[in-house]
Parts: sequence; C-alpha cells; structure tokens
Amino acid sequence: MIDVMITDDQQIILNGLQKIMAEASDIRLVGAYTNGEDLLEALQQQTPQVLLLDIYMPGKNGIELAGIISKSYPAVKIIALTNVDIIPQVKKMLQQGATGYLLKDAAPEIIIDAIRKVAEGEKYLYADLQRQIMNNLFEPKSTHVITRREKEILQLVVDEFTNQEIAEKLFLSLRTVENHRNNLLQKLGVKNTAGLVKAAISKGLV
Repeated sequence: MIDVMITDDQQIILNGLQKIMAEASDIRLVGAYTNGEDLLEALQQQTPQVLLLDIYMPGKNGIELAGIISKSYPAVKIIALTNVDIIPQVKKMLQQGATGYLLKDAAPEIIIDAIRKVAEGEKYLYADLQRQIMNNLFEPKSTHVITRREKEILQLVVDEFTNQEIAEKLFLSLRTVENHRNNLLQKLGVKNTAGLVKAAISKGLV
C-alpha cells in the first residue's frame, strides 16, 4: 500500500484527487491539507511515501516546502503539482528534492501512474515536459545581458511597484528608472508590463 499526502490551497483540487485515489486499490490517502503549515505539523506525526505538493500557495510556497521536507524527511517522495510547466520553476522544484512533476489537469491514470513510479524510486516527468527541458538545455542563450540594476528593477516590476515607487526605493531619478525599464522591454522582446512579468518568470530572472 502506498501512503499519500496532498497539499493544495484549492479545495476543489483536493476533492478531485481524493476521488482519483479512492479508485486505486494500492493507494491510501493519509492526509490532505490546504497550506504548508498544516502539512509540516502533520509530517511530525506521520510521513507518507509520496507527497503531492502544490507549487503556488499562500505562506510557504511549494518550492520552500520541498526544500524543508527533503532535508527533514528524505524518505518522502515529492511530486510537484501545478497548473503551469514553466521550466525555471520545474528546475527549482527538482533542485529542492522533488522527484516528479504533474499538471493538475492530468488524466487520472497519469496521476496514479506517477504516484506508483515515484513510490518505486523512479523520477516522473510527463513526456511533453521532458521535451521542453531538453529543448531548453540546447536553445541558444540570449546575447542580451541583464545588469544587476536592471534585475533589481525587474523584480520590483514583478512585485507591482510603479516607476515612481521604484525610483524612491532605489534612490534613482524617475528618468533613470524609465530608461532601465525601456532597456528591459527591448532586451526581453516585450511591449508592456505584463510582458515583462511573464518574461521574467518564464526565463527565471526573478
């Protein structure tokens, strides 16, 4: 019997996964939690073989939790659970000890297969994600270098600071911030703030 825990801040996802696991005779759900704090408390009492862990949650996110759990409970096999397959996020989860990666809309048979394989000591990345990672390894690197100051400004843009607020925070003139922001738009090949945020996350710049 494979003991499994799930942590996801969306109750509808937890309910769906519970129903899927109830159909598998060799899988037993021993805990379902909506936040990292409850999960960590539960792990002090019982450790599952497999943990399905949402990446994006309030409080401690899945990446932070994966690092903590991998160190404190190395026998727990972590499968990252998310709605997106942004390569930098995938790499961060794997670096923090995750041994599998699943999209929340995966078919029930894929979820069950992933749990079984990870419990047996295998790693699980669905086929399309494996191809993306391989392509990412071999794609040409950008010739545009993001400077330290530009990276600081990019982080603040992602954190929803205005140009004026960034200028005040970094003790720069508004014109200097605007120039840096325009340079970032050109370097990342985007047209607006939404494009900057999306590019920053997808390229692992923040």
